[in-house]
Amino acid sequence: MTHYKLTYFDMDGGRAEPVRIAFHAAGIDFEDVRISFPEFMEMRESARFNCVPVLSIDGVDVTQSNAMCRFIGKKANLYPEDDRQALYCDEAMGAVEDLLHQIVHTFGLEGEELKAAREKLVDGWIPVFLKGFGELLDRGGDYFADNRLTVADLKVAGITGWFRSGQLDHVPTDLVDRVAPQLVAHEKRVAADPVVTAYYASRKAQA
Repeated sequence: MTHYKLTYFDMDGGRAEPVRIAFHAAGIDFEDVRISFPEFMEMRESARFNCVPVLSIDGVDVTQSNAMCRFIGKKANLYPEDDRQALYCDEAMGAVEDLLHQIVHTFGLEGEELKAAREKLVDGWIPVFLKGFGELLDRGGDYFADNRLTVADLKVAGITGWFRSGQLDHVPTDLVDRVAPQLVAHEKRVAADPVVTAYYASRKAQA
């Protein structure tokens, strides 16, 4: 039997969360390794591209969360078979990574420097991407691709929830509501999906 080990930060959410949900939806056992930030700093230099998540498949390490989402998403029926719908799914997932790239640059900043950097994003890239996600969702309907839940929905709903949670200092919690309110309805739709609720129910059962 194939052994899967997924290594990421000790948190619900982030780049690994759609992969975790897809594993659960596929009924595939995996080793869910959750590390602290200090532990990540210790392993960073030895990790390919100095990043997580890392998915180990029978001891062979793979990086890049979108690649993982496609790979496990196919096994969980959370990735489209139709080529054009797969393209739409990939477009949304790629845009999430582009937006995260902008936000990650502000990590490690403090005080006024952090405030200025985040406010620049709030006035610039974040609404640009939110409007873009709204357009993609308008094209797809209730979901980003295939008229059903896919890994693209898991990724976008995750970042929507992150913005609305108040965890990002100097990013207004109502920004998504003001710029792309359809994303708020989408986030709630995804959160209520049986695939997602079953995963978090299993997490509670393990606690």
